[in-house]
Amino acid sequence: MMDSLDAYRLYVNDGLSDKEIAAQTARYQPLAQDLRELIVLSIQSRGNDDEILEARNHLAAAKTILERDRDPGPYGTRFNDSGSFRTWGNAAMGLRNPIAPPLEFQVDDDGRVWSDFHLHAGYEGPAGFAHGGVSALVLDQLLGDTARFSGAPGMTGTLTVKYRRPTPLGDLHCEARLDRIEGSKAFATGFISGPDGVCVEAEGIFIAPKWMREQREHTGVQA
Repeated sequence: MMDSLDAYRLYVNDGLSDKEIAAQTARYQPLAQDLRELIVLSIQSRGNDDEILEARNHLAAAKTILERDRDPGPYGTRFNDSGSFRTWGNAAMGLRNPIAPPLEFQVDDDGRVWSDFHLHAGYEGPAGFAHGGVSALVLDQLLGDTARFSGAPGMTGTLTVKYRRPTPLGDLHCEARLDRIEGSKAFATGFISGPDGVCVEAEGIFIAPKWMREQREHTGVQA
């Protein structure tokens, strides 16, 4: 079980230059996208026994290559001296995580945080619709980042989700705003919408634990 000290150690200044980070982005982002496409193909393929075995042999070869040099644990949060902030293992927006849609947030001058994103067939819950837990994942990340962008990062304390209508798979939109900050707590609200309007709404409280406040004080980087 990970304790606060372990979590603190996963916030790392790795000293990479912006050029080195750009090179890593160009190297690893396409791999994650390839794997996203494989997730969909693993659901939709009608391959016969020989074709599936051939595909699995190729995947086994890829696994052997990728296992040659690997980190032993979670990616964590990494940053550099210029403030580049990377959570590339994140399940909602991780650049290197094929589970992530991924989300890419925009921040307007008036504080609105939003993203247009796509949920493929791998996110299905009820037939033809997105799994409710995936909607909660998206909203948890959206509201948490809204708090962070507002200068009050924290861990999820509560997340209240209201499902208004089934969320379709495909192209979707989400947006949120900060409601208020009370001490170490930030309150945010947001929603996901589809072609027929709002599908899911959420309210969240995000609390900055002691180790996160200390990390911010020591490094000047928002956790």
